[in-house]
Amino acid sequence: MSVNRSDPETGLPPVDASGLPDHLTEADVRESAARERREKLRLFLTNWQGLGGLILVTLFFASAIFAPWIAPYEPNVLDVPSRLSGPTWDHLAGTDQLGRDTLSRILYGGRVALKIAAIGVSVALVVGLILGMIAGFGPRWLDNLLLLAFDTVRAFPTIVLALATVALTGPSLGVVLAIVIITSIPQYARVARTATLTLRNTDFILAERSLGAGTARTLLHHVMPNVVGPLLILAAMDVPVVVTVEAGLSFLGLGVTPPTASWGTILNEGYLVIRDAPWMVVAGGIPLILTTLGFTFLGEALRDIFDPRMGKGS
Repeated sequence: MSVNRSDPETGLPPVDASGLPDHLTEADVRESAARERREKLRLFLTNWQGLGGLILVTLFFASAIFAPWIAPYEPNVLDVPSRLSGPTWDHLAGTDQLGRDTLSRILYGGRVALKIAAIGVSVALVVGLILGMIAGFGPRWLDNLLLLAFDTVRAFPTIVLALATVALTGPSLGVVLAIVIITSIPQYARVARTATLTLRNTDFILAERSLGAGTARTLLHHVMPNVVGPLLILAAMDVPVVVTVEAGLSFLGLGVTPPTASWGTILNEGYLVIRDAPWMVVAGGIPLILTTLGFTFLGEALRDIFDPRMGKGS
């Protein structure tokens, strides 16, 4: 015979001093969280796209970070007698028009792509998160003002903005980084704003504010933890876009300056001699393709696991 342990006044299970129902201990809560983490890990390990993306992303990071140790040659060492030579055991990806080893330049070009992606996406995410939460939680006039600023930035095509900036400052890695950050902030800010508007009038936010919590504390401790997850997934899927933007600007001569190795400059140099050395274009395009596939697969797998409403089953 079961015993009804509900509170006679509320009809709810009694709670202990910790605020949990007396039949639900903190150990139960920790076990439930652990089970949820194990289930998410199982879903990821059974997702072939996610595993494939993780492998490609790991290769991208490893090859970029350890390029000085795994590159067979210095990226800018000239070997004029071997210029435009095809793939051999000495030069696995051939050489360019100055005799530089293409494989070494690809590995060092990955360092440029990693730097742009890591710094650009991180700064854009943090700034977009802050501005988005302010827009969603602030007064209506401030929301409209920030939305106008976001739309104004997004109205400028990236290449047009790059051309205008380079005309004033000249091409450099810093210019590429600034363009990537400025053009990426609005998308993160809009996602953060939408999520903040959804949370703004929820019960736990209203309760927190009724207890005297300030706006900064509410945003930092209650809104941000619920907003940052979708932004991290968006960042994973945005990395290949940033890498491609950097390569495209360098291809047009608006990015890194020679002799710095970049995937875009390798493609540009290969295009100029494509009739004599087509392997340069192939070798320069393969890392771009693999990096794009890796981050896309990884981002979609994380989205399906952590945001099922956007998954394939929705």
